[in-house]
Amino acid sequence: MFKKILIANRGEVALRILRACRDLGIQTVAVHSTADAEAMHVRLADESVCIGSASAAKSYLNTQSILSAATITGADAIHPGFGFLSENASFAQMVEDHGFRFIGPSPHHIAMMGDKITAKTTAVALGLPIVPGSKEGVKDVETARTLAQEIGYPILIKASGGGGGRGMQGVLKEESLEECYHAARSEAQLAFGNPEVYIEKYLPHPRHIEVQIIADRFGNVATLGERDCSLQRRHQKVWEEAPSPVVDRATREALCGKAREAIKKLGYQGLGTLEFLYQDGEFYFIEMNTRLQVEHPITEFITGIDLVCEQIRVAAGELLSFTQQDTCLHGHAIECRINAESPLDFLPSPGKITSYHAPGGPGIRVDSALYVGAVVSPHYDSLAAKLIAHGRTRAECLARLNRALAEYVVDGIQTLLPFHRTLVQDTRIVAGDYNVKFLEEHAEELRKSTQIILNEGKSPS
Repeated sequence: MFKKILIANRGEVALRILRACRDLGIQTVAVHSTADAEAMHVRLADESVCIGSASAAKSYLNTQSILSAATITGADAIHPGFGFLSENASFAQMVEDHGFRFIGPSPHHIAMMGDKITAKTTAVALGLPIVPGSKEGVKDVETARTLAQEIGYPILIKASGGGGGRGMQGVLKEESLEECYHAARSEAQLAFGNPEVYIEKYLPHPRHIEVQIIADRFGNVATLGERDCSLQRRHQKVWEEAPSPVVDRATREALCGKAREAIKKLGYQGLGTLEFLYQDGEFYFIEMNTRLQVEHPITEFITGIDLVCEQIRVAAGELLSFTQQDTCLHGHAIECRINAESPLDFLPSPGKITSYHAPGGPGIRVDSALYVGAVVSPHYDSLAAKLIAHGRTRAECLARLNRALAEYVVDGIQTLLPFHRTLVQDTRIVAGDYNVKFLEEHAEELRKSTQIILNEGKSPS
C-alpha cells in the first residue's frame, strides 16, 4: 500500500480523497493555488504545497508544478480526482515516467477512451451497441451533409476529443447543418484544443444511464449497478439517482453482464464508468469515463462499498476486496449537485460564505468543502456541494431529500438549493417520468416554481 498520496485537485473531491487516505492510514499532500490557501483540504492534509496562482492553467493544470510537489514531499502516488488532469493521458504517462503511481487506469486506456471516435470503434469491437453515426472524424461540411442524409435527421455533431456537452450541436434539418458544423468545430477547438468532430443519430427522448465498473490487475471485474443521470442542463448533470427508476432487475443484469465482459476484453484496470443512452428498451454506448465520477456517492450508498478506497487499493496492486457475488443493491439514493449559481438563471455566484449549516439525520450525506468564511472562487467549477440522500425505497429517499433540502443553509452566495426543492416536489420527477430533455423542455415552468419558493422564503439560499 502507498505511504503518501499527493491529491492533484481541490474542493470537495480533494477532501473526499483525503478522507479515504485517512481511513487507509495513508499520509496526504494537498496542492493548492494561491486562491485556495485557506481551503479545507489544505487545512486537513498532512502537508501542503502551493503550485501557482489562481488560474487553473497556472496551478491545477500545471503538470510541472504538481510533479515537483510530489518529488519534494516524497509522495508515492498521485490521485487526480475528477476534472482537471484526471483524464489526461499525457499527464498520466508523465506521472509514471517520474516514478509515481497514477491512481487511475493506464495512459493507453485513458487515451483510447478519451477520443470519442476511438472509444466508439472500441465499443463495437467489445460487443457494445452504439448509436448509428460516422466511423471517423468528419473533415468538411460536404462529408457531414452526405453522412447526415444517410443517417437521417435529426443528428448530433459532437467533439471527438472531449465531453460535457462542449463542442456539441443538434441539427434538426439540413438548412442549419453548415452553421452547426462550424460552431461545433470552433467550440471543440476552444475547449479541447482539437477541432475534430463526428456525427451520430439524434435520439429525441433518451435516458442517460451509466454503469460503474472497477477492475484489478488480476483480471477481476465487478459492476456496481447503474446510475440514472438524465436530469441535465446543457448536458451537465444536475440530479443523479441509483438505481434507475426505469431499469428492472433483468435489464440491469443483462447490461452489467455486457459491461463486465467488455471490460475484461479490454484489459482495463481501475475505476471507470460506461455511459449509455436508453430509449425504447435499447441501450447505446456513448462514452467511457476513465476516472472517479462526481456522482459516485449514490453507488456507495446502495452498495456499501467505498469506491475511493477501492480505487486506491487497486492502484496499489491489491486484489478487489469483494467479488461480483458479494455485491447487492440496498435501497435507493439520489444526489443533488449544489452549484454556486443563481437558481433562476444559473449564472455563477462566487463569494464568501457568511453562514453555513449542513443537513443531517438518517440517510443524509453532504460532500462539501464549504465552511463559514470559505470563499467560492470564480476561477473554478461552480460545484460547491453534493447533497446525497438514501432510503430503503425511492419514496423514502425522496422524503429524506426533501427534508434535507429544507434544512440546508448556505448564505453569502446563491446556490441551486431552491431549484432542487422544485425538482424534489415535481410530480413527474417523483414518478420517475423524465428524460435528458426534461429540464430543457420545462425550463420556464420550473423557473416559475423556483421563484415561488424564493418568494415564500421556504429556502434559506
